[in-house]
Amino acid sequence: MLHNFGSINLDHFYRVSHLVRPGETLASRDYRVGLGGKGANQSLAMARAGGRVSHWGRLHRQDAWARELLGQAGVDVAGISLVEMPSGHAIIQVDDQGENAILLFPGANHGFDEADLETRLSSTRPGDWLLAQNETNALPQVLEQAAERGLHVAFNPAPMGAEVMSLPLERCALLFVNRGEAAWLAGVDEAATPEALLEGLGRRLPQTDTVLTLGGDGAWFQGGGERRFQPALAVTPRDTTAAGDTFIGYYLTALQEGQPVADCLTLAATAAALGVQVDGAAESIPHRDEVERAMRDAPIAR
Repeated sequence: MLHNFGSINLDHFYRVSHLVRPGETLASRDYRVGLGGKGANQSLAMARAGGRVSHWGRLHRQDAWARELLGQAGVDVAGISLVEMPSGHAIIQVDDQGENAILLFPGANHGFDEADLETRLSSTRPGDWLLAQNETNALPQVLEQAAERGLHVAFNPAPMGAEVMSLPLERCALLFVNRGEAAWLAGVDEAATPEALLEGLGRRLPQTDTVLTLGGDGAWFQGGGERRFQPALAVTPRDTTAAGDTFIGYYLTALQEGQPVADCLTLAATAAALGVQVDGAAESIPHRDEVERAMRDAPIAR
């Protein structure tokens, strides 16, 4: 089982001609509200991929529909508490090129206390996986205590911030990073080659496997003396929101199934490529049958 200590947000989407500039007032062509948060997206991606995932999260009571949506998708939602704090939410602009800009309010995602953590961690078994992102509080305690209990820890340090540098990252068995996150953690220039980024991460965290995602430039795996590149499927992106979350959820599901790294990368890259062609976050995450059909019809190189 994988336990996702993750954020749940209500996403407010605005479709715009370009990302709003400082001092500018810009009219939106479209608006809608949906389920989001990196944690919820990654749990939903795992569930749609056929993985076994329980979500640990917090929502305001009036937003119980979000918990129900995750449960209907196949996520174990027993660890999602309904509380009085406002739910986390995000304001998301998406422009005509499919790029996005996100303003995040943490809300209930930052309300975990020691009792919450103990209750959730007590439900785990050695050998389980714990997944976390940088959208919840209490990360130092969670990473340490999960590792001490014999869980394999996977971490996605997004959104990246200075506080990540002080986390016990050496406790992580697997790290998912994009170019900017990798450069910050490795202490190298963001324009460095993927190989240089991976070398820097290897020096900083020699015992941690790393997946470096580069959008349309593919993805890399490094770990156990192996380095492998996975090209991306050539598509025209419409909305890149949740593309990385889709990749992570599908990768972890394939890993849970015992698939080799090459197959984990291929499945995840195909799922992400399908997702960027659809508007929205949760709405864009494909189901496993769609991904397998795409792999048959338009396979990507390994």
